[in-house]
Amino acid sequence: MITYSRFDDARACGTEPVFAFLGPLEVRAGGRIHTVGGNRQRTLLAALLVSAGRPLSAEQLYTELWGENPPPTFENSLQAHIYRLRRTLQQAAGTDGRAPELLTRSSGYVLETGGEESDAAAFRRLTGQARARVLHSPAEAHRLFGEALALWRGAPFQDVAQGPMSQSVALALEEEQLCAVEDRLWLEIQLADPVHSIGELKRMRTIHPWRERLTELLMLALYRTGRQAEAVETYNSTRHRLANELGVEPSLKLRERLREILNQAPSLDAATVPA
Repeated sequence: MITYSRFDDARACGTEPVFAFLGPLEVRAGGRIHTVGGNRQRTLLAALLVSAGRPLSAEQLYTELWGENPPPTFENSLQAHIYRLRRTLQQAAGTDGRAPELLTRSSGYVLETGGEESDAAAFRRLTGQARARVLHSPAEAHRLFGEALALWRGAPFQDVAQGPMSQSVALALEEEQLCAVEDRLWLEIQLADPVHSIGELKRMRTIHPWRERLTELLMLALYRTGRQAEAVETYNSTRHRLANELGVEPSLKLRERLREILNQAPSLDAATVPA
């Protein structure tokens, strides 16, 4: 089996199906992108993918597919959806490829992908590699973060009516994406002219006003571009919003960043990357 350094179009040119769900759910095989028709089939496939090779009981799948109100014939309905999904995966693999096996076990159902990684697994692998290089090779870490974030096409399982399992995984992935964006922006401030990061930081801060790390990074970028007053105003506006809307004060780390800016601490000017 050919192994690629990242999940991209080149990988989709093989015959092994590859799953992508950082956005709409797709099966990529033979150089083509196959969509999964039917909301129940997509929900079923999403549950099997997030179980990461662990068998799911019929009861777990009932909950994923129908919640607390399964139809009277839910057992027969589940078998029908299993059959249709198997056929969909076989059609995606084509005559030259090996379809992932949707196996029936005594403990339930499991999807065996033959070692192929999803785009979410590739994202986690790349961000892990990036963080391992931050201290000793920040430029390489920045590149790897960029590759990882380029895999995202939208919200995880964007076209799936998510059950409890896939929804929890989607929420975790969205948090990991935000952390990766913050890490990449931090590296940009260290490695390049901070002015290039200010616009993106302002945009992200508007979307996620309660993530104080974005505020901290924006304050640092503004300070390093000679906009000390704007950096202080960024802190003040955040403090005002936290107090008025949540009744809390900024974190200790954010308050310390403000003190450093007010005192023009020499450490703020050093392009050093912390561990």
